[in-house]
Amino acid sequence: MSNGDDFEVVIIGGGQAGIAISEHLQNRGVSHIVFEKERIAEQWRSGRWDSLVANEPAWHDRFPHMDFETPPDDFAPKEVVADYLEAYAKQYSGRIETGVEVTSVSPIEGSPKFLVKTSRGEVTANHIVAATGPFQKPVIPPVVPDEANLTQIHSHHYRNPDQLPDGAILVVGAGSSGAQIATELAQAGRKVFLSIGPHERPPRSYRGRDLVWWFGVLGVWDMVTPGEGAEHVTISISGADGGRTVDFRNLAEKGVTLLGTTTGYENGHLTLASDLQNNIANGDKSYLELLERADAYIAERGLDLPQEPEAKVIGPDPDCLTNPLLRVDLEKENINSVIWATGFTQDYSWLNVAAFDSQGRPIHQRGVSPVPGVYFLGLPWLSRRGSSFIWGVWHDAKYIADQIDIQRAYAAYRPEAQTNQTAFVN
Repeated sequence: MSNGDDFEVVIIGGGQAGIAISEHLQNRGVSHIVFEKERIAEQWRSGRWDSLVANEPAWHDRFPHMDFETPPDDFAPKEVVADYLEAYAKQYSGRIETGVEVTSVSPIEGSPKFLVKTSRGEVTANHIVAATGPFQKPVIPPVVPDEANLTQIHSHHYRNPDQLPDGAILVVGAGSSGAQIATELAQAGRKVFLSIGPHERPPRSYRGRDLVWWFGVLGVWDMVTPGEGAEHVTISISGADGGRTVDFRNLAEKGVTLLGTTTGYENGHLTLASDLQNNIANGDKSYLELLERADAYIAERGLDLPQEPEAKVIGPDPDCLTNPLLRVDLEKENINSVIWATGFTQDYSWLNVAAFDSQGRPIHQRGVSPVPGVYFLGLPWLSRRGSSFIWGVWHDAKYIADQIDIQRAYAAYRPEAQTNQTAFVN
């Protein structure tokens, strides 16, 4: 890269979103470059715990032109996913510069171009695609103060049980990350407390079909907006151990103490909301509703799929659910560590355009921002529920590439030259 290079499109981020949009632009012959501050698919390599596997089977969550080198119904380990994305980029994408951090993007006054400042110099571009994804800055709520003398880490920095000091562990958050980490810790013989907020708990599989198949045939992947009140509800699902349905009652049977939403800390005590029973009940409801929809689909189409009545059996409530704790003495319970599986926030401080709301969230319509030439890609619900998955981001990227092509055509348009009339000479 030379200082002052000019590109039609600059893409920031070399994960699945950056790879996908680069492929589509490459196919169109559009000059572009991808800047990735670390390695391709870095989040899969260093931003996950050691035992993580994909939450979707390999046959489903992939790019269309390349299969995983694993059995199609398996859940690929994180290293396999990272290698897959890197191999795909080498075969199908355009120019990707790794180890280059974009420090700012600003409009050039009096020009349709943008100035892109990086750790290796400056370039210009007509179009900017922010493909940095949703997992940018780990969020740890300011609940437990530093003086509590606990080891506190985000799930982003958790690697394995041996990483944590002796004693019991509190896991806050029961989405896929929190549920899987709590399960791993319990299997390692650690005493675990799991703080559970509102969540959906879909079945891993039902009547011989994986959840992703059911989401496909029932139209769930194509939902364009989350259900009312479900904008921030987490999904509890796991591909670990060959794939399994998350069952919090089963975790309690294995010694995990279930707690409600963590609300505060006072004098060595953790305070909890009285919402545990309601959160579990709503999770059960979402689980059973999907089974009912699946049964109806099978009956309507006369499909020959095996019966699975045991899937509808909800086990007995453990004591920690019947009599939920509202206050936990951390010293008494020997809790020395807290893992915050509390999600991430986005950081677009480098993008100096008027394309954000008052809370710093991108304003867009299917990834197209109100600022001409600026696009977002790789965000949850960008166009539909499937947008944040590998296969979903590929289709979103195609749409963004189409929009860039449309704008390039407008910019290239020139009216036919008017023919001057020749004056009559007497």
